[in-house]
Amino acid sequence: MPLISRSDADARITAASIRNQHLAFGYSRAPLSGADAIEISQVISAMAARSTQKISDGNCMNDVVESRANTTEQLRPVVPESEDPPNALPSLRNHWPEYLMEAGEIALYMFLICAFATLLLHPASPLRQMIHSGVLRRFLMGFLVGSAVIAIIMTPWGKQSGGHFNPAITLTFYRLGKLAFWDAFFYVVAQFTGAAGGVAIAAYVLRDAPKNPSVRYALTVPGILGNAGAFVGEVTISFVLMIGILFASNREAVARYTPYLVGALYAMFITFEAPLSGMSMNPARTFGSAFRAGYWQAFWIYLIAPTLGMLAGAEIVLRARGGIGPCCAKLHHDNDKRCIFQHS
Repeated sequence: MPLISRSDADARITAASIRNQHLAFGYSRAPLSGADAIEISQVISAMAARSTQKISDGNCMNDVVESRANTTEQLRPVVPESEDPPNALPSLRNHWPEYLMEAGEIALYMFLICAFATLLLHPASPLRQMIHSGVLRRFLMGFLVGSAVIAIIMTPWGKQSGGHFNPAITLTFYRLGKLAFWDAFFYVVAQFTGAAGGVAIAAYVLRDAPKNPSVRYALTVPGILGNAGAFVGEVTISFVLMIGILFASNREAVARYTPYLVGALYAMFITFEAPLSGMSMNPARTFGSAFRAGYWQAFWIYLIAPTLGMLAGAEIVLRARGGIGPCCAKLHHDNDKRCIFQHS
């Protein structure tokens, strides 16, 4: 009886295993022919011989495991994966840090807005008594808020979450295909929750000074032209902001300056547009103040107009770029933080 080498024995055993897998996966109703079995045995024997030659390199076991894994993978039926998860748990489990970052960013933003408004508008504030010009107050408010926006976007949290802290921005990037549905959903929930929390923290830390009628938790309300003027104003400034974001963040030469452009636009809008609408551009920002003050008059304007303006701006940019969307949803791309957005 002829002796059988170990590699030949392994090859025959593996050939039999493949035959069983072949039948188990339902790829063939007929058993393998003798010629097919011999051919499989020869192929695997050659693979085993090559693996034996690599024993001296210490890579034998890895190669054999990889070869068998590849064979099994070729026989396994492919199950297509859905684009969006069937429920919220996978997104919540994997991306909860970004959601909390967005909540923290807008909480800090609202806290600073209330603090700046108290500093400039409260009757007991020395700065209020020193500055009598409304334009100068708005200029200082714009400078402070714009600087805060830049700083928040440039923080480690802003670099990782994208630095939105604005539901209108998040929904626009979702429309552009940069966010998955559940990421957009949890971003918006976090932003509204964080805004309310930020105003509450400001009221506590500042001992209810933002409650003063001159400050009123930095409410955004229609101004000199009523609801119509406020709606048009919010649509316009939101439209300009989104065009600026998409223009700057998708050009390599100026992408790093996107946070500064956003901050400059905030400062300019507060200085010149605030008399029309109070300058919100952010549904969550208006919600945070309104929730604490219990004042909901014309809230619908600030819920709809910023989102409408940013969506319109995005459509214009898409048409100008021939349907090519932005590369990412981050306002600051040049960093080493992880990114949960969809790139193109």
